[in-house]
Amino acid sequence: GVRFRVRWAVDGREHCKSFKARPLADGFLDGLKDAVRDRRPFNPRTGLPEAETTGDELVTWYQHARTYTEAKWPNLAPVSRRSVAEALVTVTIALSAKEPGAPEPKVLRQALFAWAFNPATRDTSPPEKIADALGWAERAALPVAELEDTATVRLALGACAKTLAGKAAAGSTQRRKRSVFYNALGYAVEQGHLAANPVDRIQWTTPAVAASVDRRVVVSPAQARNLLAAVRALSERGQHLEAFFACLYYAALRPSEAVMLREGDLYLPRKGWGRIVLAASASRAGTAWTDDGTARQERGLKHRADNETRTIPIPPELVRLLRAHIKKYGTTPDGRVFQTARGGLLQDSGYNEVWTQARKQALTPAQQRSPLGR
Repeated sequence: GVRFRVRWAVDGREHCKSFKARPLADGFLDGLKDAVRDRRPFNPRTGLPEAETTGDELVTWYQHARTYTEAKWPNLAPVSRRSVAEALVTVTIALSAKEPGAPEPKVLRQALFAWAFNPATRDTSPPEKIADALGWAERAALPVAELEDTATVRLALGACAKTLAGKAAAGSTQRRKRSVFYNALGYAVEQGHLAANPVDRIQWTTPAVAASVDRRVVVSPAQARNLLAAVRALSERGQHLEAFFACLYYAALRPSEAVMLREGDLYLPRKGWGRIVLAASASRAGTAWTDDGTARQERGLKHRADNETRTIPIPPELVRLLRAHIKKYGTTPDGRVFQTARGGLLQDSGYNEVWTQARKQALTPAQQRSPLGR
């Protein structure tokens, strides 16, 4: 793992290139010295003599990031596609030079997020304002080769650690964006643009993410019953969602799992405990990130292999609620337990509205302001 690095500066900007053997590094350094003696101009962005700039060395971070999203897109869940795009927007803006004609920050973020890093829009012509922003991003992007310099890598890592307001981002956000950046750099190594992943050379500690549950935010059994009663009291719409919210509490289902719950997944005896054999989920990512253009896309369970199931014991109280719900509302033709008035998938905008109203009814003003309420 010994590396030989050549460091030099052009117009006050430091550059670095890494080699596996010293003769290669010496040869590269001699070439730079020859260019200086011959008074040949250097490119301030690449750090290389103009005549020696090659196509490989001119691969920019913007070009590489777009190629990376296309390579990863088919195997990612819709929510993961969106998360990758968000992280690449942060990194790409940090790795942009001060090029004239910069667009408004909001327009640039929109252009990168919704167009540059969404392969589904490749065959669609963007609006003029978005096209101009994408053109600027391509011109201003630093070459991938500059990421051999740890100072450049730190710029990107520093951006991953902050919000748009300049405050420290949550630990989970920092970890997620750093992971995407690291993976994209690994793809650059795979493509031959970098000799090794430069993040490995940097001492950078991401914030710890809490592994334990904050008991202040967990409702008690009595509070849970009050909340479910408040949901039920909100007319027919609330009654329709009571069993849905009960699944989140009594079975600890994710909302994306509850919306895909099917009658065939349930064992609901007349007495005693039942069980759920969970098989699918459908996180809401938005129509721009799914394969079929719907807001939710059915997939397997999170962090599990395809077709793997998860068995969950459920208490008699939830068994009764689910039996009553199916008896009153029935199921969809494909067996889904929860559905909209037209038989579609439940949307978060609908059940969030009901939950907001139920919280106001079941929690005191002091509780609503507490960690529990938030």
